[in-house]
Amino acid sequence: MAMKKKPVTGMKDIMPMEMEIRDYVIGLIKETYRSFGFCSVETPCVEHIENLSSKQGGENEKLIFKILKRGEKLKIDEAKEEIDLVDGGLRYDLTVPLSRYYSNNANDLPNPFKALQMGNVWRADRPQRGRYRQFMQCDIDILGESTILAEIELILATTTLLGKLDFENFTIRINDRRILKAMAAYSGFPESDYDKVFIILDKMDKIGLDGVKEELIGEGYDASSVEKYLKLFETVTNDVSGVRYIKDTLGDFLDEEIASNLETIIKTVESSKSASFKMSFDPTLVRGMSYYTGPIFEISMDEFGGSVGGGGRYDEMIGKFTGNQTPACGFSIGFERIVMLLLEREYKVPTSKVKIAYLVEKNMPDEKMMAIFEKAKAERISGKQVNIAIMKKNKKFQKEQMMQDGYEEFVEFFCDKEI
Repeated sequence: MAMKKKPVTGMKDIMPMEMEIRDYVIGLIKETYRSFGFCSVETPCVEHIENLSSKQGGENEKLIFKILKRGEKLKIDEAKEEIDLVDGGLRYDLTVPLSRYYSNNANDLPNPFKALQMGNVWRADRPQRGRYRQFMQCDIDILGESTILAEIELILATTTLLGKLDFENFTIRINDRRILKAMAAYSGFPESDYDKVFIILDKMDKIGLDGVKEELIGEGYDASSVEKYLKLFETVTNDVSGVRYIKDTLGDFLDEEIASNLETIIKTVESSKSASFKMSFDPTLVRGMSYYTGPIFEISMDEFGGSVGGGGRYDEMIGKFTGNQTPACGFSIGFERIVMLLLEREYKVPTSKVKIAYLVEKNMPDEKMMAIFEKAKAERISGKQVNIAIMKKNKKFQKEQMMQDGYEEFVEFFCDKEI
């Protein structure tokens, strides 16, 4: 059987130029989030299949890379159903593993706990621009904080990071799952159908109001309920006035505190932000994960044409592990999409280090070669980056290649010349 050079579908090899950007972004993420009080944690890439299939991951649960039992536990001939063969899976996100981690270690962690987690996740998805089957995720979560301080801190930390990467004029879209439910109740939809209604609503940016109306009618919902529902979206604005309009219109269907808290989040972030972006109240924002219980948010960038991150409050997930409700809120940036956008704009990693290339003639005598290494050592100690390479016949092309990697200075060493 012939060996294959290309990576498995949905995976990719990473070239040095991209790797330099990735390493820089990872470093900047850790530096920025630590300045907000977040600390790094790590969880295994393999998670219990029961946790991954707990009906909290939405459509992602259909995309799990499942792992067969090992050794004597794997009895294929005796298997009657999948659970007899599978006991683990590659994690599809970092939120479920973090919830398990916190449940297992809460007694040894501060309260509230501000966690930063970065790592690869896997989804058996259809690959497309900015989406792979293996990709890096970067999450910050605040566990144990029930107030909107968590939402405000998460949004400010994430947007501060994006600002440091020279992203500007992006939008943080924000909504609340409880507002979604209140709007559906106000319009007369049965509670058992909320998720179905929200799936259709989530298509608003693709099919518009008329498309949503057509699909809701097609599902057999009462025309008067559909009209009442869509009228809310026709008249609402994307600022705090829109939040107030929703609060006044929905009346007893919505707890006033929910709308007031959302308004406070928007106003506080707007007044405290350090990056150039806008907050936008978006009552059509749904977020696919069924575990969200309160405020939800997404990062939209025109240059990508979609979301490059998102998150929200998930106060019920940890309780499924411990039996005790624990408030939790998180924000994840689309690391791969951010890196892709930086590559497309030919982003240059800022560095204060001078890059020097030593081009050494072939067959250099030992004593001279040792002198070259001593010289390079001194340069490195002084803070410079030194790359020693054998001089090629086509020096011009060799230098051009090295210049693409940021080398600005070239020193040539010849066998018949003093060093």
